[in-house]
Amino acid sequence: MNYEHILLGVSDGVAVITLNRPKVLNALNAALLGELDSALNTLAADDAVRAVIVTGAGEKAFAAGADIQELAELSGVEGQALALRGQKIIGKLETLGKPVIAAINGFALGGGCELALAASIRIASETAKLGQPEVKLGLIPGYGGSQRLPRLVGKGAALKLLLTGEMISAAEALRIGLVNEVLPVAELTVRARELASTIASMAPIAVRHCLAAVREGYDLPLNEALAHEAALFGICCGTADKAEGTRAFLEKRKPVWRNE
Repeated sequence: MNYEHILLGVSDGVAVITLNRPKVLNALNAALLGELDSALNTLAADDAVRAVIVTGAGEKAFAAGADIQELAELSGVEGQALALRGQKIIGKLETLGKPVIAAINGFALGGGCELALAASIRIASETAKLGQPEVKLGLIPGYGGSQRLPRLVGKGAALKLLLTGEMISAAEALRIGLVNEVLPVAELTVRARELASTIASMAPIAVRHCLAAVREGYDLPLNEALAHEAALFGICCGTADKAEGTRAFLEKRKPVWRNE
């Protein structure tokens, strides 16, 4: 498809989605979210895609929140509908069945930060700034920030960001566990590709079940989560890729995955 507000490219098993509204710091308007939804549906159905990178056009912003002009005109009913739609689309990053790396190359605020929170791995440039400033607009996060943020960094650190609307540096985001790595601007894209390529070289069924084990087991009691892990482990043991992976290890060669 031809997109107006995003760019989508795929090579060597890695897809790159670039939010492409640099003149407004890649703000997440309704049209961009619709295109993101379409792109994620396409990638989910493509077995050749093993990992996904999401980033923003230019060096100023990953995504600097929602489109304020759109928000200003919303009624209460319309606001709830917008939040539910945004939650559904951004939630697809978590349930894509393929790891998603957010390469945060500038401002990741409001909806932009919420988009990054739904990724599997977050890496940031040294100049990145992150935050949930919705309280400054008389709002709360609507795309999952009030739920994913405390699960990621803890209740106290999350509430400090949510209640103050504070924008924090990449270094502080790393300290509290909001991002996994911080890199010089020039190295961000290279590192994102390196991570994605490494993951893409692994057994796709195993990667998919690793994601599911963490996502689905995270909020379960430990005994239930362990039982779920054992069930997924058993599924992996019955795959052709497990047979190939163990055989390749014993034969000291690279495995050839069939996704079966």
